[in-house]
Amino acid sequence: MTVWIVVSILLVVLSPLAWLRPSRQQSGRMALRMEARRIGLAMQLAPQEWPHWLKHEPPSPCAQYCRPRRGTAPALWSYWQLEPGVWVNQWREVCVDQALLAHFAPLPANVYKVEADRQMIAVYWGEKGEASVLKDIDALLKSLA
Repeated sequence: MTVWIVVSILLVVLSPLAWLRPSRQQSGRMALRMEARRIGLAMQLAPQEWPHWLKHEPPSPCAQYCRPRRGTAPALWSYWQLEPGVWVNQWREVCVDQALLAHFAPLPANVYKVEADRQMIAVYWGEKGEASVLKDIDALLKSLA
């Protein structure tokens, strides 16, 4: 009887430690982030105000993978993925630039936004998928930087 009391007390004391263990989803995201760091991508959680016309509202903050831009006077643009393979700008005009569409084609459906500003190229991604998706994102960022 004493053994059962000691075992139950130990279980009650140690059970909160199980809450500290990351979930399978958290572990997967962390593995993707470590792989991104290994291949040279910068990653941060960036708060976003998403357009109201998106069909599914992405998370905020959202994972932003980015690379610095090269060049002196680069073009500034932002495109959101309205549906898989359909990229639109802030006025919901479909992207007609075939060069950009060729770069956007291998991106998965859970890439929400690709933007270029004066300093960097950024991809906002839902972080679901395999490490091979990181290779596609890295190739996109390298080619557009």
